[in-house]
Amino acid sequence: MGEEPEIPSDVRFVVGQERQEVFAHRCLLACRCNFFQRLLGPELGPGLPSPVVLSTVPAEAFLAVLEFLYTNSVKLHRHSVSPSGRGLGGEGGDGLRDKGNSLPFRQPPPLQVLEVLTAALEYGLEELRELCLEFVVKVLDVELVCEALQVAVTFGLGPLQERCIAFIEAHSQEALRTRGFLELSAPALLPLLRSDKLCVDEAELVLAARSWARVGAAVLERPVAEVAAPVVQELRLALLAPAELSALEEQNRQEPLIPVEQIVEAWKCHALRRGDAARGARCRRRRGTLPREHHRFLDLPFK
Repeated sequence: MGEEPEIPSDVRFVVGQERQEVFAHRCLLACRCNFFQRLLGPELGPGLPSPVVLSTVPAEAFLAVLEFLYTNSVKLHRHSVSPSGRGLGGEGGDGLRDKGNSLPFRQPPPLQVLEVLTAALEYGLEELRELCLEFVVKVLDVELVCEALQVAVTFGLGPLQERCIAFIEAHSQEALRTRGFLELSAPALLPLLRSDKLCVDEAELVLAARSWARVGAAVLERPVAEVAAPVVQELRLALLAPAELSALEEQNRQEPLIPVEQIVEAWKCHALRRGDAARGARCRRRRGTLPREHHRFLDLPFK
């Protein structure tokens, strides 16, 4: 890569943080993809024009997109994707791959399918998008699910978001320990914390939320409490036993995470032995909530 291929090319890209050079053919890209038609514009005459810089897309994902545009085919592997093998050309094998190896770029190495999905969404490639979505759902597992949820929330992919949330609900403890969970945005984390079906106890969920907020605070260089503010109101502190709530309150003094008013509200449930779960979610048990002595009072309404 980096040297112009034998087949004449009339467009050159500089892609990704690695600034990798990729050569292609303007006419083919413009015919196959409206994004490239708008990006490249009309031909400028003989000679190779200045490179088109695409710094945000990983080079391997961009190469996979080009391979799909040239061959109408993409080969998918578990947790990775590399071109030529599955798509409109059929299942497995070489699909519509050019057996003469005349494509103007090398085949990309394996990479995360979500990177290719993101590129397909940004470039408006519906067929490639559907192939990637189908594959993500098929291979969804603990390591992939939070990253897939983030992509689904970012791009408004409702069915994929529902699949991811259902998977996390069934594998909550494992999913909360992944790097992908710690890197979720607040809008992606919110629907999880609102779920009644999480198979995890509230004490573990509070610890996971604190870890998530610490990572976000370090990345964004903001206070932990500020990062946590959009999501912590969904923690159901009234489910914690008095000793747990006291320990949380002490930790909260040392490292603010939860508004004091929210802790006071939880203490109110204990003091009055009332929770009124019908009026809101903060006293409602989740699927994984461990039983505690005071839970028998939570369904009683305030008077």
